[in-house]
Amino acid sequence: MKKLKFGLVALLAVAGSAVIISWRGNAPKPVHKQQDKKRPNIIVILSDDMGFSDLGCYGGEAETPNLNMLAKEGLRYTQFYNTARCCPSRASLMTGLDPHQAGMGWMTSNDFKLPGYRGDLSHNAVTIAEVLKSAGYETAMTGKWHLNYDPKPNSNKQNWPLQRGFDHYYGIILGAANYFDPGYLTRGNTLVNTTNDPEYHPEHYYFTDAISDNSVKFIKERDKSKPLFMYVAYTAAHWPMQAPDAAIAKYKGRFDKGWEELRHERLERMKKLGVIKQDEELSPFDGKPWASEPDKPAMLRRMETYAAMIDVMDQGIGRIIKQLKADGMYDNTLIFFLQDNGACAEIIGNGEVRPVAPNPNRVRKLGPDSLIYSIKPVTTRDGKLVMQGRNVMAGPADTYVSYMQEWANVSTTPLRKFKHYVHEGGISTPLIVHWPDGLKAKGEMRGQAGHEMDIMPTILDITKTPYPKTYNGHDITPVEGKSLVPSFDNKPIQREAIYWDHEMNKAVRMGNWKLVSEADLKGMTYTSAPWELYDISTDRSELNNVAAQHPDLVKKMNDMWEAYAKRCNVLPGPWKKVE
Repeated sequence: MKKLKFGLVALLAVAGSAVIISWRGNAPKPVHKQQDKKRPNIIVILSDDMGFSDLGCYGGEAETPNLNMLAKEGLRYTQFYNTARCCPSRASLMTGLDPHQAGMGWMTSNDFKLPGYRGDLSHNAVTIAEVLKSAGYETAMTGKWHLNYDPKPNSNKQNWPLQRGFDHYYGIILGAANYFDPGYLTRGNTLVNTTNDPEYHPEHYYFTDAISDNSVKFIKERDKSKPLFMYVAYTAAHWPMQAPDAAIAKYKGRFDKGWEELRHERLERMKKLGVIKQDEELSPFDGKPWASEPDKPAMLRRMETYAAMIDVMDQGIGRIIKQLKADGMYDNTLIFFLQDNGACAEIIGNGEVRPVAPNPNRVRKLGPDSLIYSIKPVTTRDGKLVMQGRNVMAGPADTYVSYMQEWANVSTTPLRKFKHYVHEGGISTPLIVHWPDGLKAKGEMRGQAGHEMDIMPTILDITKTPYPKTYNGHDITPVEGKSLVPSFDNKPIQREAIYWDHEMNKAVRMGNWKLVSEADLKGMTYTSAPWELYDISTDRSELNNVAAQHPDLVKKMNDMWEAYAKRCNVLPGPWKKVE
């Protein structure tokens, strides 16, 4: 592209409307002639650390009437995928790239000085917000960002939401938080807390509600001459297991049968819903028997709290829907709902009951303007020590526990493994697509295999917005995902394969075939288990490894994975393989 002395002005026709975009060495700044009424508003809703079958419309126990309604009026995808971990999935979702191409092959806590593992969103990647803002959309985000190198107070904010295309932001910069007093809580570019935020003062603060309420606020206050793109990134139901008492009480007794029986009940509901095939088998239970669980009351309380967290999120989605209807936006708003990884089996709060603080006597009470620079604060704002331990009763602000592996195994019914792994339980997500003005089919299932990196090209396809080759002075990596638009009419999505790597757990999905291998990390070294091969069309639960019967196919797909790993910056990686 030639540079003109006084800058380049390009006239971009988007779905019949003119948008003038001016480049002068910085991000494009649109000048709007008129709003095209045909371009839909876009809302992408992402939940956190939930399993494939947790929503009511996918078989779960939590009450999710609003998401169920979106599914009934829209489409439900049954073979949609994420990247097995939070920040890589968010990078893929926001950029349309493999996470390694976006610099987010692992977590934001480490910069390994390797192209795929910077822990910071690459500037050779462009976000949905950056592209749509350039095309005349107003852009807003609420919730969990988790796409920049772990910040320090007053650190460089070049990869915070407002610097990556969003006009408005309310949420947390880091990957987790106490729900009653979140750390790294941010409005715009300014760190705030629950008491000194100048714009939001609920009687009882709860972060999930705050995300929903601020989403409604951004809809109300939007520039009505522009279409809206909003990214709503809930932290529900990521640890810690915390929710208001009334929400938890609603689920008292619901899980008393224990994890094994509940998995069987879910399996049958999923078959009735059509989410899985009638002959699908349940993967082996991955945990100890419920009968031998010594701490049943505390373990039940964790799952009751988990369900409450999902319930509160769904109620908030209901408020967003209500506002869309009140503003006459509902019919022409394209809504996506999906999750960032499989259910979380991470053990947070095991062993004896004890304070989170290593030195409780040195903990100081937080003042009204004190900011929290941690995902795991040691005290509440009113001075209570935050407690962890196996017999802690989850829910209140002064507790910090996860819901443990056995309940995670319920959440991934009927699939194998969890978050972190690339077996089906770690990478499968519900996807609900809802758009009254744009979808012909209502209440139908879609079995096409898709991936979170497909969301951006789908949005750009629908809005007739080109994917840029350069942005803000940087060459942009070509989009990796594929548009899902053909699948709206139940047509195939044309692609060679979908690939995964996370912590050297690796997989390839080619047609109905899936090749997968589990890694064992020890420090900065790893060993790889042999490749396993499954026919997903008949064995979604990955129970019948047929690698020995198809050596040529295993070799072909292995070679495909190796080529992908080099092309997408998976290799070189930070971990060394031990033969």
